[in-house]
Amino acid sequence: MPRVTIVIVTFNTKAEVGACLRSLAIHPPEAPHDVIVVDNASTDGTAEAIRAEWPKIRLIEPGRNLGFAAGNNLGIRSAAGEFVLLLNSDTIVPAGAVDALVGGLAARPDCTAAGPRIVDAEGRPELSFGRMIGPFNEARQKAIVRLQLRGFGPALRYVDRVTRRAGHPDWVSGACLLVRRTEALAAGLLDERFFLYAEDVDFCAALRARGGRILFEPAAEIVHLRGASRRTRPVETERAYRRSQLAFYEKHHPRWVPCLRAYLRMRGRLPPDLPS
Repeated sequence: MPRVTIVIVTFNTKAEVGACLRSLAIHPPEAPHDVIVVDNASTDGTAEAIRAEWPKIRLIEPGRNLGFAAGNNLGIRSAAGEFVLLLNSDTIVPAGAVDALVGGLAARPDCTAAGPRIVDAEGRPELSFGRMIGPFNEARQKAIVRLQLRGFGPALRYVDRVTRRAGHPDWVSGACLLVRRTEALAAGLLDERFFLYAEDVDFCAALRARGGRILFEPAAEIVHLRGASRRTRPVETERAYRRSQLAFYEKHHPRWVPCLRAYLRMRGRLPPDLPS
């Protein structure tokens, strides 16, 4: 019986998921584990490549693009592990990372989910956790990230400092999120109205509503190459992000929805299939 089930949702990320799976094969977790890949109807040969190169991995093919939340839910429902690790296909997992994350969460029975320190290909840390999304917290988070990407010294030092300390944020990134399977099921899994983006923040909110805490565990570190789906389908990805953003505000901050719609309309970013 695996202790950890690793769930990877893919959509047209053949090269990236191959690299991710190879990193897990080269540095396998010491904890008993299995891997489930949910392929959301990729058209780049992802499923065929996994069947050919990784015959022991369980491949689930729903036959259409369910989105990130629904794809992960398929994996969680099929998981047998005490813990489920939701892992982006565009990540590289170094030696010991999964075990450090599992060990951190297992040692804290008051916590129901945990996320690692996430760095990019150059080793720069990602601000992969934060306070509950709202108009002001979201603006603050985005401002810090933009300044960091532009090389602004104070922002670089701030992100480096906070990502080296363990803590209990409101959410951790779904790029690599470890959760106790029973708690994930009890919380109702990920809200499938979020096709892409914001589902991790909402999921952590559901876990916290049940009394669990969220753990940021910097002793575990993974590499996030970021944005494979965005590179292949940038317009569709941007629209999916905005739909999820609006759905999140409709669920958690309904009074701000008219302001958000007006802002998106003014910037020309309101998805055309949504009423203005």
